Amino acid sequence: MLIRTILLLLCFGSLARLTAQQSSVAHTFEVASIKLSTADPHSSSGIKTGHGRIDARNVTLKRCIIGAYGVGPHQIIGGPDWLDSDHYDILAKADHPTDDDAELTLMLRSLLTERFKLALHHETRMLPAFVLEVAKNGPKLEKATGGESSTNTNGSNSGISIAARNTSMDLLAKVLAREMDYPVVDQTGLPGIFNFTLHWTPERLKPVDSASTDDVSIFTAVQEQLGLHLRSQKAPVDVLIIDHVERAPTEN
Repeated sequence: MLIRTILLLLCFGSLARLTAQQSSVAHTFEVASIKLSTADPHSSSGIKTGHGRIDARNVTLKRCIIGAYGVGPHQIIGGPDWLDSDHYDILAKADHPTDDDAELTLMLRSLLTERFKLALHHETRMLPAFVLEVAKNGPKLEKATGGESSTNTNGSNSGISIAARNTSMDLLAKVLAREMDYPVVDQTGLPGIFNFTLHWTPERLKPVDSASTDDVSIFTAVQEQLGLHLRSQKAPVDVLIIDHVERAPTEN
């Protein structure tokens, strides 16, 4: 009986190690190239995902952390000044053509840890924030039937657009936080996943003499297009504390 118990424990231990190894492999890019960007720091930049690839052009490491951990810029605390000044070009490819943003996000986290030796920890702090809640007349959201989650944000001279598929309200809050002055906390109480589009014009893009009805603020857009509401208040916010990071990534 004792021998059988020992053998079972050994088997379970081997299985756990194998599962952990498989999980680690599943969340790692097969190949990745990281280089300092030669583009003008003030020129266009962004991160595109899809088909098992991440293509980041002229991005700061802080922008990569924002994308990898789904937080806004004000939720990252500490770290050296160059997090906001050095720009990189990153091209990474998985061993399978996934369009799942959640999987690609985990891969990006692993890449930052491996190549920049990024180490951080989470804390919850009371901070000024925007609370996302259901508007008075109820939500205007299409219930999704399931599938891979995706949130594509595009910016142009006409404004910013978000096209979301199979996206939860918690994820929407994280996406909005990247575009706002404060973190966004989901308090809609809406379970499940949704499909929706959102378009607004930031103040910096509005012409001084424009009277276009299409130039709506993010607050108006969220209410009129999604049936939700953004309200400012202090709230418990998850923040990332940078413990360690290295400026020069390890070799490709």
